[in-house]
Amino acid sequence: MATTFALVGARVFDGRQLTGPATVVVENGLIGHDAAGAERIDVHGAVLLPGLIDAHVHVHGRESLDALARHGVTTGLDMAAWPPELPASLRGTAGTADLQSAGIPAIGPDGPHARMIVTTPEAVVTDAAKAGRWVADRIAEGSEYIKIVMEAPGEGGLTAEVAAALVEAAHARGRLVVAHAASAGAYTMAVDCGADRVTHCPIGAPADPADVARLRDGGRVAIPTLTMMRGVARFAGRPEGFAGSMATVAALHAAGVPILAGTDANDAPAAPFQVRHGQSLHEELRLLVQAGLSPVEALRSATCLPARHFSLADRGVIAPGKRADLLLIDGDPLADIAATGGILRVWCAGIEHETAPPLSEPETVTGG
Repeated sequence: MATTFALVGARVFDGRQLTGPATVVVENGLIGHDAAGAERIDVHGAVLLPGLIDAHVHVHGRESLDALARHGVTTGLDMAAWPPELPASLRGTAGTADLQSAGIPAIGPDGPHARMIVTTPEAVVTDAAKAGRWVADRIAEGSEYIKIVMEAPGEGGLTAEVAAALVEAAHARGRLVVAHAASAGAYTMAVDCGADRVTHCPIGAPADPADVARLRDGGRVAIPTLTMMRGVARFAGRPEGFAGSMATVAALHAAGVPILAGTDANDAPAAPFQVRHGQSLHEELRLLVQAGLSPVEALRSATCLPARHFSLADRGVIAPGKRADLLLIDGDPLADIAATGGILRVWCAGIEHETAPPLSEPETVTGG
């Protein structure tokens, strides 16, 4: 395809609504202004979305990025990858999903994640006095943000003192902190330590309303990963516990806490549940709508909001000068969020990527 082309007759999601038929120009990987001389591609009224952003993935190689891109996910925010050479080798790869990564996460010495991440002793942090050096090492390795893992109290995870020191050190160096928290107790610890973004949400008992209020009042952001929470609840033989996850998202939404779409997509054999890259984000959007978000809010959770809250100013919207990360779909996602799965074409920074077949209808989830 030419480096300059114009998509003619597209109904564009502008963050609030779908426009009437419009022309979107792509020039050298960016959204342009002038269609003169561009190759014209009539899309016959199909809906054009900004490329989707999955705010919680784990990458294992180029194949992870390609799987994301096939489903219109043009940016993946990786929440733990090692060795550092892995994310470094994938950043900036042309023609597929773009990547940012936390690199090695911070974990405690004896919790569940210590048993999962046995090949990375650098991940274990037990001394608050060493938090500054630990954070500096991750930044030197290229980490765009810092990931800390909060276990339930008493499970051998990071102590409150170490977690707070890591957050302070990251903030001093201009980095956001994302905290893993998959139980009500861990959620409280994540809020206590001052983490900027809290990923996952409790299974079973929902988050404490006081923690939800503190997230809102502190201007912090949630990445619930409902797809993973549902899978873990079923894996653990407690499918009814997923109702707590849905209730937490409903409470976060009602309180006005920004919610980002993330899936915890991974191919890790040691993970409690493997979530498919790319395909899962469309299911996440459906679950968010079932939890109380409107279709517009769900689309924003996977486009402009993750771009805003992870300082990705060059994407998340379709506007001149932004990256030409684009997803063309058949159907109106504002009427039915499942329409995002009707993928016609995908472009990553103006380069077209092969697409996955249309997604089948998902199961209905009501919270249990």
